Amino acid sequence: MLNYAIIGCGRISYNHFAAAIENKLNLIAVCDIVPEHMTEKLKKYQLKDVKQYTDYQEMIDKEKLDLIAICTESGKHGQIALYCLNHNINIIVEKPIALSLKEADEMIALADEKDLILCACHQNRFNKSISKIREAIEAGRFGKLFHGTAHIRWNRGKQYYDQADWRGTWAQDGGALMNQCIHNIDLLRWMMGNEITEVMAYTDQLNHDYLEAEDLGLAIIKFANGSYGMIEGTTNIFPKNLEETLYIFGSDGTVKAGGKSVNVIEEWLFNDNVDDPNEVKAKYHENPPNVYGFGHNSLYADVIDSILNHHKPYVDGKAGRDALELVLAIYKSAATGKTVKLPLKECSTLDFVGRFDK
Repeated sequence: MLNYAIIGCGRISYNHFAAAIENKLNLIAVCDIVPEHMTEKLKKYQLKDVKQYTDYQEMIDKEKLDLIAICTESGKHGQIALYCLNHNINIIVEKPIALSLKEADEMIALADEKDLILCACHQNRFNKSISKIREAIEAGRFGKLFHGTAHIRWNRGKQYYDQADWRGTWAQDGGALMNQCIHNIDLLRWMMGNEITEVMAYTDQLNHDYLEAEDLGLAIIKFANGSYGMIEGTTNIFPKNLEETLYIFGSDGTVKAGGKSVNVIEEWLFNDNVDDPNEVKAKYHENPPNVYGFGHNSLYADVIDSILNHHKPYVDGKAGRDALELVLAIYKSAATGKTVKLPLKECSTLDFVGRFDK
């Protein structure tokens, strides 16, 4: 059994507790600056003899740990990850992997140098629907890729942001694209060939004047393989979350994934007719209780296998950096009013402080 700990026991940590238990990790410690957050989670999952810390460095210095999940506010991901890696601990980092490309690059380089696992928690890659679409991509069933679109039409109100004062800030979070939309942004980039030549975008703050960052982002992406991507991400939808969808269009195939977390195949049309669309839609259909889906369990299983058998995780540090880079490129294009060429070498959410100041 691998010795495991969680740093950050807020909203998303429920999924990490559940995945750790499901995968029989030996949870020996938790850390949060708010003690009540830890006791609440430990009580919910009936976990005893788990040590509680309010200082992650103290926890790491005192405990013998093989794997840590970092579930804090986004702006602390990088510094905590580097501390863990410097202490020879494998890590799962909640999205986004960091808020600056510099920190992401340092994390990837250090993990490689020390032969440690660095997993970016983009759990939707493990959705049944997404796995099936990826299989079709890798088999070339779409033919020539034309374009893909990611739509994240969600609602987040003041009550959500009042729960944590770091949300919507440039230093600790970013806006709708970085927080709510990055999972689907990751999927779009991954499916459409990954390598991007340029991005053109608009972002705005239309309905959340108490935040620093955007609540709407619209972007057009040109991929190196000649295909295009479009992103529409917002937290302004009235009165509640409407949908999260991913479309892929090619010369020989059309696919749409939808549902709460792109966990349902809604269209499955291919020129080769090798499978029945209705059977595919029925088989690769999940109904998760929330937008986080069921992917954490599979992601954890993959990370554990990666540690025990010494191979890269399915969603590694580079995957996390790619998603971060695309969001930052959108921010940069929107801020400058110009097309942004990729790859980006340096960029951070802190570059956009004051962007929507009235």
